[in-house]
Amino acid sequence: MSEHHTHEDHDHEHHHDEHGHEHDHEHEAHGHTHGLLDESITRSREGVTVVSWSLAVLIVASALQAYVFFSTNSLSLLADLIHNFGDALTAIPLGAAFLLRSRKAERASGYFVTAIILLSAILVGVEALARLLHPQPVTNLVGLTIAGLIGFAGNEIAAIIRLRGGRHLGSPALTADGMHARADGLVSLSVIASAAFVAWGFPIADPLIGLGMTLVILRTSWQSFNAIRASS
Repeated sequence: MSEHHTHEDHDHEHHHDEHGHEHDHEHEAHGHTHGLLDESITRSREGVTVVSWSLAVLIVASALQAYVFFSTNSLSLLADLIHNFGDALTAIPLGAAFLLRSRKAERASGYFVTAIILLSAILVGVEALARLLHPQPVTNLVGLTIAGLIGFAGNEIAAIIRLRGGRHLGSPALTADGMHARADGLVSLSVIASAAFVAWGFPIADPLIGLGMTLVILRTSWQSFNAIRASS
């Protein structure tokens, strides 16, 4: 009888140990779930930080360019200004997508970015054609050159921030937006080229460069669309 009781005690203790082990395992798994939740929150906060910094950089660049624009009357600068400001605004839905922590929302916001790029291309193209039909003088070429440099620097900084953030967070929307910002930097360099051609006695170069900007913007919109579609 005593041996039987001892055996039962041993079985009970063994069962208790297994139950305790299972309980500990379940507790660890539960803790791991909380860890995943924390990672998700961290990811959202990092995403908002990325888009906020890029937003700030582009808004500052756009504000400085707007200040210079009124003394130049340059179409190329106007195109760069409108495009940069539109690019800055696209950070708002991207930030909202990160707050929602939804990859579907991120992709949707990426398509929204692409639509903004396409709209900006249309606006630049229409204004360029209008300037070809009705030429207007371009002044303050030194300021125009400085504004082009500001636009290039602002877009390159924004591109670096977004591309790094896109790779780190695995966000196709941020990656597409980073590609957009980098292409915008080339557009800003075109503003400097416009200033040079006008200084050399070719004022028609300003609206022609505006048309060239339209092609660059269209190409960027196509690249962004493909990047987002591939991630779906």
